[in-house]
Amino acid sequence: MAWRIYDEAVEMVQRRFQYFPHLFRWRGQRFEVESVRRVWTVTGHGGRHFFHVQCTAGDFELFQEVQTGIWYLRRARLVPAQVPALRQAAPAWR
Repeated sequence: MAWRIYDEAVEMVQRRFQYFPHLFRWRGQRFEVESVRRVWTVTGHGGRHFFHVQCTAGDFELFQEVQTGIWYLRRARLVPAQVPALRQAAPAWR
């Protein structure tokens, strides 16, 4: 399983201890965090709190922008067949 970059916003549904990710929604699918494997902070550009978490679907690297409070999925190593598809319009017929 290789890491893949996504850099997409996610909805943080629930946090543990008002800090650690516990349940998040990405591309319409819910992911429950089984364990937090690593936590670190980057101080440039307003600051970001990073979390390497493990879910049934694979490993995720999430971060929260300190100034805005918005959460993002930076990258993921997903178990095969766990990548939710993007919702795109069907191509127009010619």
